[in-house]
Formats: sequence, C-alpha cells, structure tokens
Amino acid sequence: MGPVSGLVLYAVIWSMVFLIALPIRVQTQGDLNDIVPGTHAGSPEHHHLKKKAWWTTAIALVIWAITATIILSGWITVDDVESWFRAGAWSGRDTDG
Repeated sequence: MGPVSGLVLYAVIWSMVFLIALPIRVQTQGDLNDIVPGTHAGSPEHHHLKKKAWWTTAIALVIWAITATIILSGWITVDDVESWFRAGAWSGRDTDG
C-alpha cells in the first residue's frame, strides 16, 4: 500500500466513522422547547461537531492502523477474499452439496 492509498483509506474510514457519530448526543430545538420560527423542531441546537471531529479522528486512526497492519502484513490478501466469494462462503448457500 502506497502513501496515497493509505491516505484514501484513512479518508474513507474517517468519513464512515463521522457519519456514524453525527446523530450521537444531538439536542434538537424540539428537545429543548426553543423552536426558532421558520425552522423545523428537529433542527439541531447543540451538535458538538468539533468534539465529534476529534473523536472521529482518534477512532479512525485506530481502525486505520489495524486495517493497514492487516494489509501490509499479508495476513489477508486479495486472493483470500476472492476465494471466499468464489467458494460461496458469503452467498448464504450450502456448498457441501
């Protein structure tokens, strides 16, 4: 894995973790009974984006390090993944016949 591949992998992992973290601990205007006229009651009042971005960075770094270690060490290769799909292990079918 080259440097650009590593950065792209980190960006994808970071984005996925951030999308998971977005709805956590959101306080809406409706929850606080402080609805601004012209806005929806479900509009966020306190979203804690800065804190979520820092937590996402730390969690994504750990996940990326584990993933990069697996890729660079060769514990699981592309051939392994392809053989799993060819064998039907992920299709839900019984291949024992």
